[in-house]
Amino acid sequence: MSEIDTLEAGNGRTNDGPPSTKSSPSRDVVRSSAYAPLRRPLFRWLWIASLASNVGTWMQNVGAAWLMTELSASVLMVALVQAATNLPFFVLAIPAGALADIGDRRRVLLVAQGWMLAVAVVLSGLTFAGLMTPWLLLTMTFLLGLGSALNAPAWQASTPELVPREEIPAAVALGGVSMNVARAIGPALGGLVIGAVGPGATFLLNAVSFVGLLVVLSQWDRPQDASTLPAERFAGAMRAGVRFVLHAPPFQAVLVRGTAFVVGASSLLALLPVLMKQDASLGPAHYGILLGCFGAGAVIAVLVLPVLVRSLNADRTVTVATLTLCAVILALAWLPYYWLWCCVLVFGGAAWLAALTRLNASAQATVPRWVRARALAVYLLVFFGGMAGGSVVWGLAAEQVGPSLALTASATCLFAGLIAAVWFQLSESESADLEPSRHWPEMPAMPGLGNDRGPVLVTVEYRIDPQSVQGFMAAIRPLGMARLRDGAMWWDVFHDVSDPGRIVEVFMVGSLVEHLRQHERVTEADRIVQEQLRAFHVADDPPLVTHLVAGLAQSATSHSPVAMPTDLASET
Repeated sequence: MSEIDTLEAGNGRTNDGPPSTKSSPSRDVVRSSAYAPLRRPLFRWLWIASLASNVGTWMQNVGAAWLMTELSASVLMVALVQAATNLPFFVLAIPAGALADIGDRRRVLLVAQGWMLAVAVVLSGLTFAGLMTPWLLLTMTFLLGLGSALNAPAWQASTPELVPREEIPAAVALGGVSMNVARAIGPALGGLVIGAVGPGATFLLNAVSFVGLLVVLSQWDRPQDASTLPAERFAGAMRAGVRFVLHAPPFQAVLVRGTAFVVGASSLLALLPVLMKQDASLGPAHYGILLGCFGAGAVIAVLVLPVLVRSLNADRTVTVATLTLCAVILALAWLPYYWLWCCVLVFGGAAWLAALTRLNASAQATVPRWVRARALAVYLLVFFGGMAGGSVVWGLAAEQVGPSLALTASATCLFAGLIAAVWFQLSESESADLEPSRHWPEMPAMPGLGNDRGPVLVTVEYRIDPQSVQGFMAAIRPLGMARLRDGAMWWDVFHDVSDPGRIVEVFMVGSLVEHLRQHERVTEADRIVQEQLRAFHVADDPPLVTHLVAGLAQSATSHSPVAMPTDLASET
């Protein structure tokens, strides 16, 4: 497991998961409890196994960082341990998200967990054999990170499949508790194990921690998703995920704010081992206690956050957390007292968790279910890419000017990132608006016309009062963004110069099946926009929608267009 559970803690609501059944008195009692998901055997065993795995991961992190300080005197090499852990998310996030959306998430999780177990065993063996070198340690850490990157999107997207919809907030909160309890316990245990046996033992214990998850996942009889459409192809699924992000301004705001936060904040964990090494009286147990204090602060934040949410919106929460973390980093840089570090890192852990929770909640609120894993994979890409890049930058800075000045520069960068809040406000929208509306009709079947035929050119003709054209053009722009997010390669609006009341919306989709997927992707928020547009339409008949499909199967010419008029008010 990885930092992912911390990111999940912000998902207070989601659209996925099995449909709710009729309530009963006993169900209502379960629903009212924050621990209701633990009453479900599969979720309970997965939670217990993930807690053990998270503890193993934190022991691994402590072992790798401490081992690097023994293998190399270079500050940069120590900082690169964190970079090697996070860089795989930057490399693999989008492919992993596509796999999680279009494939069997259970199989993806089994492969990822098995890979991490194998790498951890090899890493432990090489360390015990005395064959470890700085670059080999970085390589093995990177390989372990690949498994974590493959695991992350599938793990996030699987939570709604394990419990009924009304229990999802509690399930996600319990995931955050698991991660942060492990953050409080794992580093301290890791430090004790290093002091008693050596770093190789932490790697071996991490390998053992994956066994429980593999056993539980192997017992999961996951139902397959039912769809009348063929599954998306891997490359197309990745393109669809990227296309969504490029045309989703609220989600882009989360990415910008997340980048501004994590690049500056990454210095804290990256340079903490370097600060420790400056005092010869401090050993691995002290390092583990510091990380345990950081984790304890995160656990406290899980308990305090519900109160914070009621008084502060997402923007203000992230701002307060950023300012707090700036103060913590400056205290670590210039106040060389171990007991004081322990105290301020409690506040640092709380600020870290609060910021990531609200950022993740905003990301969840702006993403519909069909692209959730892919969009969140991009969020992870930004987060872990920022962690990796920031670790390298602050490591290089520490080598040149020393860790204290490097930490000061990172705190300054973190503070400057608050400027992004002026232009990139975090969304407070309710995710219920992104439920599928299902108000578009099924397209009629055409003999000889395969789903892979395309591209498809869709036109929607409106009759507008010439006095209302300006208002109509402003109202249709959000619909254009929705068309592009849902699959359109191109979109525009044309005004008939000879007929001021005739306006034609045109968009192109790569294939017929991609347009059929657009029918499934239309949300309630999109439906509201379409209803507002219909208010501008002055003709008695609904707007005329026409589909022009290139590439008929029975045609000798590969790009002969076929017009498919439908009734078609519903596509507007």
